[in-house]
Amino acid sequence: MKKPFAQKQRVNTAAQPSGAARLRALRPLGQHDFRILITALSISIFGNGMWAVTMVYQVIALGGGPAELSLVAALAGLGLVSFVLLGGIAADRLPRRLILISVEAVNLLALASVTLLALTGRLQLWQVAAAAGMLGIASAFFFPAYSAILPRILPPEELLAANGMEGTIRPVLQQAAGPAVAGMIIAATSPGHTAALIAAAHTIAFTILLRLRSDEGSEPSVPARASVWADLREGVAYTVRTPWLLWTLLYAIVLLLLLMGPLEVLLPFAIRQQLGGGAQTFGFMLAMFGIGGAAGALTVSSFRLPRRYLTLMMLLWGFGTVPMGILGLTNSFWLMAAALATCGYTWGMAQVIWGTLLQRRVPPHLLGRVSSLDFFVSLALMPVSMALAGPVAEVVPIWLIYVVVAVASPVLAIAAILIGRMPQDEITHPLDTAAERATQRAQPPPS
Repeated sequence: MKKPFAQKQRVNTAAQPSGAARLRALRPLGQHDFRILITALSISIFGNGMWAVTMVYQVIALGGGPAELSLVAALAGLGLVSFVLLGGIAADRLPRRLILISVEAVNLLALASVTLLALTGRLQLWQVAAAAGMLGIASAFFFPAYSAILPRILPPEELLAANGMEGTIRPVLQQAAGPAVAGMIIAATSPGHTAALIAAAHTIAFTILLRLRSDEGSEPSVPARASVWADLREGVAYTVRTPWLLWTLLYAIVLLLLLMGPLEVLLPFAIRQQLGGGAQTFGFMLAMFGIGGAAGALTVSSFRLPRRYLTLMMLLWGFGTVPMGILGLTNSFWLMAAALATCGYTWGMAQVIWGTLLQRRVPPHLLGRVSSLDFFVSLALMPVSMALAGPVAEVVPIWLIYVVVAVASPVLAIAAILIGRMPQDEITHPLDTAAERATQRAQPPPS
């Protein structure tokens, strides 16, 4: 069994100097396995960002149109949604290191196949679709395994910084740098050459992950369940009987339904009507949301997990969505950009806290399944929200939709806090080191 991490002496100050905050954000890099993991992750998600653009232009190069592109993208999404719950079960039953290495092997195989076929002139549309599906399935296994392995390679007090680092890197590489580099390479060469570079990135990530030490034996063995369904039911049952977890997920379900459609579907129309802008303006506004998210993740990773962690997380989500009410009313380019950056900033902070809470509050043998349930809810509801946004906008003014989202979000957040008894829960289960020790000393010994 893995030895417990030694608790470090804490300085009883209300605020940390900026140098200490920066040091806290980088502290996980002192762990060998985390350096390996975050390096491989960075290279892999950079490749994923490149693939998002390469896939589009590879389909176009093969003579495909919007219908064909939609089919290829749908297969990638279907692979992800269909297998993410199974990925969570695998993360709880198999060595996480093996899963991560296998995922990169699948990524490499898919991209190497596309590269070889494209550069030899034999690539067909169905092969691009198959590769997209393989990449989607691989991602379904990656996310739960990554979430489950972090608590096994880092002490609890460094998980917030580690999640903040990942939350900062992901939008920068996957949503900005990767697509930008792919666009430049495609313009200069071809989608096939870009696929070769992506395959090289996954080769490097695969090689790096081979240096990751085994996480087997880091916890007591968990008895095998009778079936996959029994494993899944156990994860769902734990979620339902855990109030803070259940009400956070229920709030997330409603919030995703309210938010994603107005953000992804209605925002281009608001931009056209109020700013006279087009695709370039829409891309800039989404970039502002992503930049805000990265900044929020970096900010929260620089500090300790707050004592009122559940309340703060819910209020960041709830009141952080209030600026969306401006989107349907303002004619100012910069005010709209600031509103989206603010939403992204608060959401980025809340998301890092949420990921850390799962890793610290959920029992290790259930973490993969609970994480995959969280991913499944997000992945399944985003397209539902986007499908509903258009028809609703036909009968309700766009500005009113944004105002309803801005008003409903904090009200629902407060309701979830109260119904889920989150203030009492976070007092009973403190996650700052000194309070944790005091609570453990106060508990009677097991009989």
